[in-house]
Amino acid sequence: MKLVRNLRQLATPTGRGGLRGAAMRNLTVHDGAAIVIDGERIVYAGPEKGMPRFDITEDVDANGATAIPGFVDTHTHLPFAGFRESEFNRRLQGETYEQIAASGGGIASTVRTTRAASEEQLTQNVLERTRMMARYGTTTAEAKSGYGLDVECELKQLRAIRAAREESPVRLVATCLAAHEFPPESRGSAAAREGWVSTIIGEILPRVQEEGLATFCDAFVERGVFTRDEGERVLRAGAELGMIPRLHADELSDTEGASLAAQLGAASADHLMYIGDHGIRALAASETVANLLPATSFFLMSERYAPARQLIDEGAYVSLSTDCNPGSSMTESMQVVIQLATLRMKMTVEEALTAATLNGAYSLRLAAETGSLEAGKRADFILLDAPSYLHLVYHFGVNLIREVWRDGRRVV
Repeated sequence: MKLVRNLRQLATPTGRGGLRGAAMRNLTVHDGAAIVIDGERIVYAGPEKGMPRFDITEDVDANGATAIPGFVDTHTHLPFAGFRESEFNRRLQGETYEQIAASGGGIASTVRTTRAASEEQLTQNVLERTRMMARYGTTTAEAKSGYGLDVECELKQLRAIRAAREESPVRLVATCLAAHEFPPESRGSAAAREGWVSTIIGEILPRVQEEGLATFCDAFVERGVFTRDEGERVLRAGAELGMIPRLHADELSDTEGASLAAQLGAASADHLMYIGDHGIRALAASETVANLLPATSFFLMSERYAPARQLIDEGAYVSLSTDCNPGSSMTESMQVVIQLATLRMKMTVEEALTAATLNGAYSLRLAAETGSLEAGKRADFILLDAPSYLHLVYHFGVNLIREVWRDGRRVV
């Protein structure tokens, strides 16, 4: 067994499920703590003084670090090729997203480069991004397709995620997001749109299921993208094949995406910058997690953030994610996301930590395995170079990670 001792502090939410409302603030905090690991799992996490006796074979001195659970990033678009830094600079100089898209930029740009990339290149891209994520404390992440927008390229992205799992320091959970956008060749008419929806339902999702490539199925329900009806058809088709629904919802307008997610029993409704009161009530009455992505608002220079305070106060589960992608949130850092959640969305540090760990794990159906530091769970944790968990926000703009452990071994 491994002993990680001399922790200045250990702070964690607790439980095998998600937390909502006031319970999101209830961290278990021990000063002068230790963690004992047997293989890949925790057998003890608590005060070092008076701890039970264990057969320790490896002694690790934490040198006064603070231990928290590894971050769980539940919304990323990792298997893409190419960057869009020039578009970012154009936005800084006043061009709108619509103007950039009209000149061949936007999602269409990433679709071109991703289609041109090999599966091996996409696998390496995923690995590079997961290594960066791990350096900033992420131990589990969801990763979506959605930049292929044809049958073979969507499958290529998902195969890249699968291939990357063998070497990735981050545990990867795959989502099929073929319903991310309409391909350039399918935007000319209603018949062309229907053709793409039919292709997703009739060809892509069955092949994803046949190869076991994705746990989840996602759709971007938004004005100008997929209608509520189109999104529902895709998600129900995925569910019939065993893929759990997730949903890009109410990001640019209130399209009742959140209420659709609740109606479908989706694992999460993501973005929610324009969610209305009806959607908030629907999520609060459901098991669907409100997954908030404040880095997207920040990166797009928007003053519009998801109403985290209202969602929590109404009783919804809330999680946090990076939305790592080349166009609207080019970051792998959950530390930045936690800082934005508190400083811009008025979440408490305790709520943000719960949202970035246990509630994220709950959204990925992994809360019995990870997301908190408790006996029986996987030994996924971070050692912060800080005297308390409050430094996650208080000491901003730096990387506080000293070590990252996943499944009982150091990965950073």
